[in-house]
Amino acid sequence: MADVKLTTPEEAVAAIAYLASDVVVSVQPSLASDSDFSSHLKQLAAKKAPSLVATSSDAVPEIQSVRHNTDPLLSVFTPIRAGRLVSVTTTSSILLPSVAHLYKLANFPVVLHVALEPKSFPDYSAITSIRNSGWTFLQSWSLQEAHDIALTAHALAIRSGKGVIHFFDPSSSASAEPVDIASVDVIRSVLNLDNVRRFQSAPIAGASIYADDGRVAVVSDQPESSLAPAPVAVSGVPASETGPASPTTTSHSSIKSSQQSAASSPPLPSTATTIESTVPIVSSEDIHKYVTSIWSQLSDLLGRQYNAFEWRGAAKAETCLFLFGSDVTLFSDAIVQAQADDSFANAGLLIPRLYRPWLGATLLDAIPKSVKKVAVLERVSRKTTKWGPILIDVLTSVKSAAGGVETIVGHQLGYISKETVQQALRGVFQNLTSEKPVQNLEVGEREAPEQPSEYGLEKPKLETAYTKILDQLFGTRAFIANSLESDNAGISSTISATPEFGFGSLLARKERRKKFVGEVKAAASSGQFLTETPKRALANWVANSEDVKKSEEAAEEAVSKLTIDNSRSSKALLEHKHFFRKQSLWLVGSDAWSYDLGNSGVHHVLASGENVNLLIIDSTPYSERAAADANRRKKDIGLYAMNFGNAYVASTAVYSSYTQVLQAMDEADKFNGPSVVLAYLPYFGEHDSPLTVLQETKKAVDLGYWPLYRWNPENEKKGEPNFSLDSERIKKELKEFLDRDNRLTQMMRNDPQFGGVLSEDFGTEIRAQQKRQAKNAYNQLLEGLFGAPLTILFGSDNGNATSLAKRLGSRGRARGLKTTVMAMEDYPVEDLPTEENIVILTSTAGQGEFPQNGKPFWDAIKDSTELDLASVRFSVFALGDSHYWPRKEDRVYYNKPGKDLDRVLANFGATRLADIGLGDDQDPDGYQTGYQEWEPKLWEALGVANVDGLPDEPPPITNEDIKIESNYLRGTIAEELKDTSTGAMSAANGQLTKFHGTYMQDDRDLRDERKAQGLEPAYSFMIRCRLPGGVSTAKQWIQMDDISNELGNETMKLTTRQTFQFHGVVKGKLKPAMQAINRALMSTIAACGDVNRNVMCSPLPAQSKYHREVYECSKRISDHLLPTTSAYHEIWLTDDDDKKTQVAGDAVQDFEPLYGPTYLPRKFKVSIAIPPHNDVDVYAHDIGLIAIKGSDGHLEGFNLLAGGGMGATHNNKKTYPQVGRTLGFVKADQVHMACEKVMLVQRDFGDRKNRKHARLKYTIDDMGVDVFRAKVEERWGQPFEPARAFHFDSNVDTFGWTKDEHGMNHFTFFIENGRIEDTPEFRMKTGLREMAAVHKGEFRLTPNQHLILSNVADEDVPAMKALMAQYKLDNLQFSALRLSSSACVAFPTCGLAMAESERYLPVLISKLEGCLEENGLRQDSIVMRMTGCPNGCARPWLAEVAFVGKAFGAYNMYLGGGYHGQRLNKLYRSSIKEDEILAIMKPMLKRYATERNEGERFGDWTIRAGIIKATTEGRDFHEGVAEEESDEE
Repeated sequence: MADVKLTTPEEAVAAIAYLASDVVVSVQPSLASDSDFSSHLKQLAAKKAPSLVATSSDAVPEIQSVRHNTDPLLSVFTPIRAGRLVSVTTTSSILLPSVAHLYKLANFPVVLHVALEPKSFPDYSAITSIRNSGWTFLQSWSLQEAHDIALTAHALAIRSGKGVIHFFDPSSSASAEPVDIASVDVIRSVLNLDNVRRFQSAPIAGASIYADDGRVAVVSDQPESSLAPAPVAVSGVPASETGPASPTTTSHSSIKSSQQSAASSPPLPSTATTIESTVPIVSSEDIHKYVTSIWSQLSDLLGRQYNAFEWRGAAKAETCLFLFGSDVTLFSDAIVQAQADDSFANAGLLIPRLYRPWLGATLLDAIPKSVKKVAVLERVSRKTTKWGPILIDVLTSVKSAAGGVETIVGHQLGYISKETVQQALRGVFQNLTSEKPVQNLEVGEREAPEQPSEYGLEKPKLETAYTKILDQLFGTRAFIANSLESDNAGISSTISATPEFGFGSLLARKERRKKFVGEVKAAASSGQFLTETPKRALANWVANSEDVKKSEEAAEEAVSKLTIDNSRSSKALLEHKHFFRKQSLWLVGSDAWSYDLGNSGVHHVLASGENVNLLIIDSTPYSERAAADANRRKKDIGLYAMNFGNAYVASTAVYSSYTQVLQAMDEADKFNGPSVVLAYLPYFGEHDSPLTVLQETKKAVDLGYWPLYRWNPENEKKGEPNFSLDSERIKKELKEFLDRDNRLTQMMRNDPQFGGVLSEDFGTEIRAQQKRQAKNAYNQLLEGLFGAPLTILFGSDNGNATSLAKRLGSRGRARGLKTTVMAMEDYPVEDLPTEENIVILTSTAGQGEFPQNGKPFWDAIKDSTELDLASVRFSVFALGDSHYWPRKEDRVYYNKPGKDLDRVLANFGATRLADIGLGDDQDPDGYQTGYQEWEPKLWEALGVANVDGLPDEPPPITNEDIKIESNYLRGTIAEELKDTSTGAMSAANGQLTKFHGTYMQDDRDLRDERKAQGLEPAYSFMIRCRLPGGVSTAKQWIQMDDISNELGNETMKLTTRQTFQFHGVVKGKLKPAMQAINRALMSTIAACGDVNRNVMCSPLPAQSKYHREVYECSKRISDHLLPTTSAYHEIWLTDDDDKKTQVAGDAVQDFEPLYGPTYLPRKFKVSIAIPPHNDVDVYAHDIGLIAIKGSDGHLEGFNLLAGGGMGATHNNKKTYPQVGRTLGFVKADQVHMACEKVMLVQRDFGDRKNRKHARLKYTIDDMGVDVFRAKVEERWGQPFEPARAFHFDSNVDTFGWTKDEHGMNHFTFFIENGRIEDTPEFRMKTGLREMAAVHKGEFRLTPNQHLILSNVADEDVPAMKALMAQYKLDNLQFSALRLSSSACVAFPTCGLAMAESERYLPVLISKLEGCLEENGLRQDSIVMRMTGCPNGCARPWLAEVAFVGKAFGAYNMYLGGGYHGQRLNKLYRSSIKEDEILAIMKPMLKRYATERNEGERFGDWTIRAGIIKATTEGRDFHEGVAEEESDEE
């Protein structure tokens, strides 16, 4: 830091605190807003600048950012007791609220650097109010002094063992020249690192932050320098004239020494927790001695001199200003520049630098004997006595001692500027020299120019979520007493936001309404109105004034009658018409109320029993909960309130369950008594994205950190349980936790010393114990076996490395080796040096990263300095893809985890059994090519290469085996549904449930955290309905909505296959959900799996009659190709008594006439397009049907396309997307038979050995179109007719209202990425349900994930429009790019996702829309799609521009797709992140805007402009890509 120039006192203080601390607690206005200290601290930490004292491995101190209103000094206790030096950087706003902590921390070597507030007019009462807390107080008043006194404070704290508060006025250095930081040698010398290490080596006992544990600072045996400080010169005055009249100290105390009876280490600067009578306690004189010694050092090293009281002025001055507050330099300069005739021309200036301890004798020594009159100027706004605290200090010291001072006059110092300082001085000295001076005379302005406080309350953007819900629920009835927007005249925002202030405000509000009710009652009986009508209305209102619903109705009438009457009495009542409504009274607070110093206000509300509601928003992210030290743990307000017994309590999280928030707030409002609604809204910064908040919320709720529940004492009267747990997945775990917690509470009461340990987070310890127990148990099994030991570890994301490791283990055992196989994360790393032979197989994840279950092992060894593996033999096999990162500069990522492991283990001294093996997906046999070379070398090195009698290995179980063994899709699904020990299904049944329309998934947002907690993944199931043509009745919509609310995650997904999809259905609710879907006259069978799936059909709202004919064909095809197995009925649709209604008695033997026992090789999809709209992407499916309208306007038949498909694998050129090829025309009445025959040819000729090559597109490409057509015609018994002409002009939806040929109306809603959900900002789901409740027509789901409200009669349109406006469902003011976009689900539920999709595409589009506006493209449709993997669920390969997930945050970019969905796109850039995407897209869009031809689409332009080559069909998809993949390593 030697070259650092310090420009502000905060920067100077931050630099010293950083160098002199193990921990710096940085108090900030908010987590997103830096303080004037924190920005510099973070810069230093980011540079990894070393501290002089920090004991961390990199010598970088820990910077703890804490919000100013969350009891920040709680963060000091744990580190200081652990022997870590702690400093705090803060403003003065926290001092008074923290006074209880200050008394306790006074005897610890903590340093508080305090910038006084407000900046323009600092209030020193924050300092004087805590002057007796036992701390040492030092003051600086310039930039250079801030640096030197900060250093003094740290040295003094270490030397004395006591807390030091260094305070300063930041504005006093506003125009100061930059200064240099002292050299490291100087700082090291002043701090005295020997003292530092002695403190750090002896942690301090103690656990309480409330009771005094007896600790005091004691005198050490270190001698002090006794050099007297030299006189300090004032600018323009020789030092000989300004020096003190007498030495600074009149005597020197003898150096004291002591020994500690119970310490094994050398005596510390601050030691005992229990003091024996012979050990001297640090006294005021000791503090003075220590600080004088430190200043002597500074004088010798830097030439700058400091004293406890600084005198500035002539040595023979007769008048003196004692200044405490304002700008010292301002007054000093004014006195120096005074004219000879000014009354203050020869005055002296005295300023306390060491404010506490107050040393009267030292003050007297500093005042020249010539001084007769002293004017005390103090800026203290909050006096507790008639006289100011500084005046009392000076009076006490001077008047009780012999000396020449005759008069001491106190003055209250207001705002003084450079322009007014001389006038102020004249007033002070005129008063001082008068015969009867006035005490407490005010000098200067009472108010300074307004400046916003850095530490004012800021409402995070996301925090409005809950207040919006209040507004939605209660409208004008909602009254928030302490809203940040409230106008509380004369009350600071900090005070008005406290629970005490808000509670008082609510009580006043209730009293005012009570008075209003009385006024209305009087007016109803004797009021002077023009007519009698208002009296009747008012009487009716009075009778119902306490009933929410009735008073609302009566209020409408009363207000209406009063308005018409318009008499004086009416006008008087209407001035307070808001009181006609029974208001819902709310206090909104933050988690600051959960800490001890904010909790009293909550207690007042609860104890009062008043009918008021508290909404307390907790913002601690789940991932930071463990980082918070034990002493900062918040009170559980929910438990606290429930113990009162008279309060309604709810714990809610809007990003987990919106419905539960609504229910809780409604119940709280209806509860007659205090209500507490705890609301979770975690954020790291006030501007976090909703995605971050969602992920943190899910972790907290799922793992029990933030359970969702409601507690209603009134339920007991109704015979219902008081407590309702609403967070489904953790019911069992939470009950166990509560049971355990009761026992722990008793134990902690009996043995308080164990409390801190018992209440720790058990996650890490559980995982460590599980690892140890698993390994020990396996070792016991191996005892007694012969042969060398072999430990095999694997790191795997997709299962390949796992399978290889297990197979390797089996082969090792067959060769007589004592083999252990386990995941890398389960291995106790401390055992590594004891291994004889260890083999590690690891795949490659993301951007050259370890798989999830390999990271803990790698993190544990990569930076270790202690591992000695000299006796260990090892080998590594790595699995990767040499083309996954095609750019030359990215090739380092190929098999990087394995290569890193091989290098690090060798560096630790381990010997290679065999050189690293590299498995490459690009090899002829994939990773097996490299593996077959590597494994024999391993056996050779272990001496077991040639072993006779090795058993044959069973072939791996394939999907075909699973289907054959399943007995027509039964498997053991029914039995596993009853297994409550796990939320999962077995792998085989997991494959079979797909045929039943459900996939097992786990929440990937929670995967790592649950693993760390020793829990299984958060398993749940996705259910997909079969809905031919995407047509749903209004009643069915409501039933689907109910299912999502009661059995799912409260959202619905409209899929790209025109159907409903539910997520988050836990295993216990899977069967009820299936039954509910069945009751809605829908099914899920064949919605997934190796069968024909949901048949799609263009919604076509403008031609309803024609659409109905085509739609009937889609239903006929769907029904005809449906599997006939009765397994679905048996498993899911059983009676209430669980008796199965079986076919053909008890002996079930199914027959599948179309599918046979093994069904199809892979999934099979059919879609129907109605020209000119290709909204179904007809070319993307196994069968694509293009409806052909006859000359009579009716459906004639279909052009049949076959062999389209979207699935592919990154960098595997054997896989590719493909468009359907035309087989010919088929008449409408024969279309289902033609589809059947196409499917049967695929059944019989599709590849059942390689699922990556099993889709119909590969079958046709292998056969050739003509051969395939012939086989279909052979089975069909007739030929295809020649294809008919047709035309497509779009594959996007047309939004808004349209009228069909029957005069019925249709409205297409924009549903971004198909997600139907409620948020505080947009209650889409509720609005659609309200519309369904009154809708007489149907809903149509579109293939682009949007929704059509169909068949609305003219007379019903106004009501529909009103509902749409109410719920903002009529908003179509989006860019055409957004309207034309689509995304798959991806994270968090899709197990195949490599990157975000649905949650990220809207964010990316928002960042492009400014560019669209600039270039006039806002209304130009460009088809953009995003998927989280290359399987193609959102049909990205047909988009004009597509982004396909490659790794987290990285995407392949594709260009050149046809706007009508007729042409595949091609790879343009590989593995690019957001900044690269934006850097590519913005200039490209600008070029398109200026270069395009009339009507030319973006995809067509990219080809014409030479940006990308056109893809003619799937087999040239990988040819001629813009970013060629190099084979170079």
